[in-house]
Amino acid sequence: MIMKHVMLQLFFALLPFILFNVYYRDKLQNYSKKFIIATSSLSLLLAMTFSCSMGSGFYFDVRHIIMYFGVVFGGLQTGCILLVEFFLYRLYMGGEGIWVGSSIFLCTFFLSLLFNQVYKNTRRTSLVTCMAGIVLSIHPTFILYVNHPDLVQNYLLEHLVVFPLQYMVGIWLLTTLFHKAIADKAIFITYSQNEKFEAISHVAASLAHEVRNPLTAVKGFLQLIRYGSLEHGKMEQYIDISLMEIDRTETVLSEYLSISKPPGKQTGKTNLSQHVQVIMDVMSSYAIMSNVEIELEHKPVVPVWIIANGDEVKQVLMNFIKNAIEACVEIPHAKVSISLNLADRSVLLIIKDNGVGMSADQISRLGSIYYSTKSSGTGLGLTYSFQVIRAIGGSVAVQSEPRAGTRFTISLPLYDFEEEAPAASTG
Repeated sequence: MIMKHVMLQLFFALLPFILFNVYYRDKLQNYSKKFIIATSSLSLLLAMTFSCSMGSGFYFDVRHIIMYFGVVFGGLQTGCILLVEFFLYRLYMGGEGIWVGSSIFLCTFFLSLLFNQVYKNTRRTSLVTCMAGIVLSIHPTFILYVNHPDLVQNYLLEHLVVFPLQYMVGIWLLTTLFHKAIADKAIFITYSQNEKFEAISHVAASLAHEVRNPLTAVKGFLQLIRYGSLEHGKMEQYIDISLMEIDRTETVLSEYLSISKPPGKQTGKTNLSQHVQVIMDVMSSYAIMSNVEIELEHKPVVPVWIIANGDEVKQVLMNFIKNAIEACVEIPHAKVSISLNLADRSVLLIIKDNGVGMSADQISRLGSIYYSTKSSGTGLGLTYSFQVIRAIGGSVAVQSEPRAGTRFTISLPLYDFEEEAPAASTG
């Protein structure tokens, strides 16, 4: 029975770590103080509600673990909120042990503040966590023994072994796992941003070539108009061509800027077909510089609507196409092909290349953080892309063999116009 209680209480203690991995899994942001306050308060409420009663109004749970965690990751404000929450709920619960329990928790609050200062000013965080676990597991039993020695003697095994071990293991597990999770998330965010900037820098050189061509043509026509004796009709023709080239330059620059700007958080109806065409236009010059042929094999004549963030979709497309091009750089007659195919209530985006390919082990690790098939890559581009695709309800299938190319099939749910129609017709 006691082990069942210990396991349940440890689950409540680890709840902030679990909720962090659920809530922030597909977000390019790290935890906030509000998140710590909310999850710590919820954990404390659940722990006290399902606490272990020792009779006469004495309850035991993981409140000390939660207080230490809240102070270390949420600061003084979080600790004060947890303190007020505990006092109010403990008054509601009542019982003989209300004042002893309150004094023990108040002592935990001040000890947590002390350990928090040490934790922030040292690199040996694991040692500080272990010391905090030992101290916070001993002082409740000591204070309780001073005030109610009979209660400790009647439950000697629990007070000397079970509860102290529960506190030590809980503090070490929660602090260590949460610290590792937020550190990984911070690195992932940094490298995701760097991956995007690196991709843009690769494209920038090819875009310079793309922009230079129309500018050279415009410059030549202007010189002909200035120094040549041209007929009026010929001059009008040169001016029209120059304006067309300027419009094309403006379009290229607009497409580049739409990719380079930070992605927004808003999602809505977006035309996947149009985004594919934009990225194809942007990446075509990069493919030419890499001596790789790139083509759009098939695209529906009608718009392909999905629910997503347009900037994130562009970044995902650029990541996959850029990887496909780079996989073909050392291959003769290198080729990358993209196609859009409509299926039942979904759209299939297929990206094929005849590059170096991948083994079964490499395929199974695709999308894992820090894993890349390129010697200079971080793998975070695909990690980010996989997360975006999963977030909008899509999936990715990979077919590849070494030296036989790779085929990515990205399945995304189509926007359902039928769901919108009833809402639009009501009123």
